[in-house]
This record gives sequence, structure tokens and C-alpha cells, in this order.
Amino acid sequence: MELYESIVDRQEKIAVVGLGYVGLPIAAAFAKRVDVIGFDVNPQKVAAFQNGTGWQELLEEESLSDRSITFTADEEMLRDARFFIVAVPTPVKSGNVPDLRYVQHATSIVGRHLRPGSVVVFESTVYPGVTDDICIPILEVESGMRCGVDFKVGYSPERINPGDKVHKLENIVKIVSGIDAEALETIAKVYELVIDAGVYRAKSIKVAEAAKVIENAQRDINIAFMNELAMLFNLMGIDTKAVLQAAQTKWNFLPFSPGLVGGHCIGIDPYYLTYKAEDTGYRSKIILAGRHINEGMGTYVAQQIIKTAVRLKLDIKNARIAILGLAYKEDCADIRNTKVIDVIHELNEYGIVPLVVDPLVDKEEAFKEYGIELSDLSTLSELDLVVVAVPHAPFAEMSVTDFEKLYSDGQTNIMVDLKGIFSRADYESRGIHYWSL
Repeated sequence: MELYESIVDRQEKIAVVGLGYVGLPIAAAFAKRVDVIGFDVNPQKVAAFQNGTGWQELLEEESLSDRSITFTADEEMLRDARFFIVAVPTPVKSGNVPDLRYVQHATSIVGRHLRPGSVVVFESTVYPGVTDDICIPILEVESGMRCGVDFKVGYSPERINPGDKVHKLENIVKIVSGIDAEALETIAKVYELVIDAGVYRAKSIKVAEAAKVIENAQRDINIAFMNELAMLFNLMGIDTKAVLQAAQTKWNFLPFSPGLVGGHCIGIDPYYLTYKAEDTGYRSKIILAGRHINEGMGTYVAQQIIKTAVRLKLDIKNARIAILGLAYKEDCADIRNTKVIDVIHELNEYGIVPLVVDPLVDKEEAFKEYGIELSDLSTLSELDLVVVAVPHAPFAEMSVTDFEKLYSDGQTNIMVDLKGIFSRADYESRGIHYWSL
């Protein structure tokens, strides 16, 4: 507990390595209570943070001026810390193989600057065994010290939900784990400084790693089931939303709904679990089946849009179509692994280039990442078909009358309400053809 007390007394610092959607909120939270070094390998990002810009899309705070945090891209400054939190991306490579290069690189950097008595906690999502089998050996080689003797290691999976104003870092129970009892207790005490909901001490590092990947695999599978039901009920001519509303009257029916599954967690984490499963000789059945369904939903949605338009005799190639929402989920600016792009690409295959609107997403980022020039909602008019792909609050708050103003005076106006947030009856009563998953 000596390190914990030194951190609280500001004799030692916490270093957060990786200042993205996970790392920056963690750094900002700790900086309310202790001295923090915020490190990132991107000097442009760090320079922006130092100038008081660039962090607003990652944090809801109005200012960081009251936080004891030093932003840097100079790894030598990490020598001033003895408690390290690694929060870097863990994407997948071609073939859905885990890409651990960012974790390995960050681990090497931390290892070069470890001092005796240091603690390193990994927050990046990984499959069970990565901390023990990959990260610890790197730390030992780079530092020349022995894990468990000269320094300690732990794992605490991130549970930050970008755009969620209810479930925030401080009120979500934090899983913590350590290489031994001493490490576990130190890590738990440090996180308790900022986690009001408390911490859960996992039995081992591998247990904590596994808990993280199954959290999102579970959601992925449940949403895949809803998506399969949506496809089935569509063929049967049954309103999926009506079915789910009826089923949810039973107390133990889980309230999931169909939709596009993207982002940096749910659409990726299951592959970390299935990769490890295959490595141990087990071929996943349910997890991969769910992934297959969800990966194909963008194409399915686009094809249903085309079928609906053809059935209603809409001149597809000359139709004005707008897609509202590009982010991977509502009320969030994150476009990483968004599946809306799959809908757009499939429509492109039919020669359709829709207008895309997302007031939350940075226009330069959208063009750089996907080559899409975002339009403003105020410029939309004379539309034949509107797709509410991501129900951000500005879209969800629009009335039927608001949408009517966007349409042309033609005979065929179509509303594709992907997640079924609007009332079918309201639109059909106005002569607008309505479709949803």
C-alpha cells in the first residue's frame, strides 16, 4: 500500500498511456485527485490538448484547467510515474485476427521507464492470457527487472460507453485484478479514488480479461438474435417492433432490439474470444454465427431499401436519398467501425450516392476515414427516401411534420426508420411509406 499512499500524497504520479476515448477520461478522472501524466505517441493530439483543444469530443467536462494533468508525447517523462495505465486500441487485422501491435508498442515504452516498485495496469481489451504471455515478458525484457519481484502487473478492463450520459466511468463498477494479492489490493485502492460505484476484485488476471470479452460477445449474440428475427418477420409480413413490445411484457424477456452493430467493442471483441478458442482447439459455433449475422446487416438493410423502392416504383437512380447518421451509435461522434458505411457502400453498388448527414461527426474525419462529404440537415429538400440510420437526439426529436418538409411533392415518399424509434402509424397516416427492422 506504500505506492497508493505515495500517489495520494502526490509524491508519485499516475501515467496514462494512450489518450483516446478510454485513456483521456481515465486521465481526467484521476487528475481531480492526484498528479497525472497523460502520454500519447501522437504529438499533434498532445499539442492540441496542451492548448486546450481537441479533447471536447472525448469528454463532457467544460474545462481541464482544474486538473493536475501533464500532457506529453515525450516518453522520457514517464520516468516520473510509478503507476501506469495502458489504454490503447486493440483492433482486428484482416481475417479478424487480433491486432496487438499497439499494446505491444505501449508495453515496450512503459517497460523502458519502469522503476522498482512500479505497477502496470492494462485496460485494453484482449483475449485471456495476453497480459501474462505477451505483456509481462516485454516489460521484463525492456526493464531488465522481474515481474512479481521488482514490479507488479494487473488488468482492469475498460467499461466506458462513449455518448452514454448515464453510465459514466465513475458510476460503473470497475473490475480489477493483479498478479498477486499485494498488486490486487494496490490497484483496487488506486481505482477506488475515482470509481464511486466501487471495484470488483477478480480472482485472476485471466478471469478479468475473459470477463471483458464475454460482456460484448453476449450483447453481440443477443442483437444477432434480434436481427435474425427481424429478417424472419420481414419475410412473414409481421411488424418486429410490435412483436418485441408484446414479448417484453414478460418480466424476464431481455429488451434487446435489432440494428447495426459497429464500434470499437461489440463488433470486434468477440473475435478476440473466438481467436483464443481456436488457438485452444475449440471452434466457436454461437459466437461466430452471431458475428456472421451482424456483419451482414448493412448489406441486408441496403437491399431492403432497394426492394422497397422498386416495389413502390421509385426511380432509384434518379431518386434523392438521405441517410441521417454516420456514427456507430446514437448521440456519439465515434465513426470507428460504423456499419452505416456498409449500407452506403451497398447502395453505391446500385449506382446510388446518398446524401449523408451527421451533426455530431467531424466533417474532416468523415472524409478522411470514408471519403464521405457530410451534408447539413438544413440543406436537405426534395427527398424521395429518408433513412434514419442512427437516431441521434436531433433526429429523434423531429416530428412527422419536420420530416414531411424534407420530402418532394412526388407520389412516393419513403421513411426507413432503422431502429424503429418512430410510430409507423404516424407516417403511414400521412401517406409516407414506412419500413424498419
